[in-house]
Amino acid sequence: MENCIFCRIIAGEIPSGKVYEDDTIFAFKDIQPQAPIHILIIPKLHCSSVLDAEPVTVAHMISVANGLAKDMGLDDKGFRLVINTGKDGGQSVGHLHLHLLGGRSLQWPPG
Repeated sequence: MENCIFCRIIAGEIPSGKVYEDDTIFAFKDIQPQAPIHILIIPKLHCSSVLDAEPVTVAHMISVANGLAKDMGLDDKGFRLVINTGKDGGQSVGHLHLHLLGGRSLQWPPG
């Protein structure tokens, strides 16, 4: 989708702090991190939200997030995975994305 900022990042039109890429998934550092480690994991094929996603895509996103968390040493300390859906759910970009947050104590509710 040409107006989607995440699609433009995947296409290399916008620089990103890429941390992972395979045939179907792209992961990069969030430019407005909410924790010392804040990675966005997105499908390369545009998908508006988790409501439109194939279950295998979401499962692969979680698998990638788990691998990144281990690689970054978060598996012993803990981390958070978040998928926001829709305006009221806090989704700010209309492209499915999974947040991997860690590197500090994360409270609930967030804030």
